[in-house]
Amino acid sequence: MWSEGVIGIPGAKDKEKYTKCHYWVKHHDEPSETYGINGGRISKLMIKIDDETVCNYDKGWDIHPTCNEAEMALCILLENYN
Repeated sequence: MWSEGVIGIPGAKDKEKYTKCHYWVKHHDEPSETYGINGGRISKLMIKIDDETVCNYDKGWDIHPTCNEAEMALCILLENYN
């Protein structure tokens, strides 16, 4: 199943401002030791900030999170879908 959405990550300096992390996740009912992130249910994942890909996983890491906001969004997605 594919899921898509936006996660707002609060700014480090200004808690009033949020960074929009647009994501796409392909997740399955059962975990996969071979293809899932950390052996989990997510087999594909992309996170973009301002149309720039800041994290990409396609049955393996193509782009590890490139910034703190991407790392935080990844943690949220792992909690929700993995």
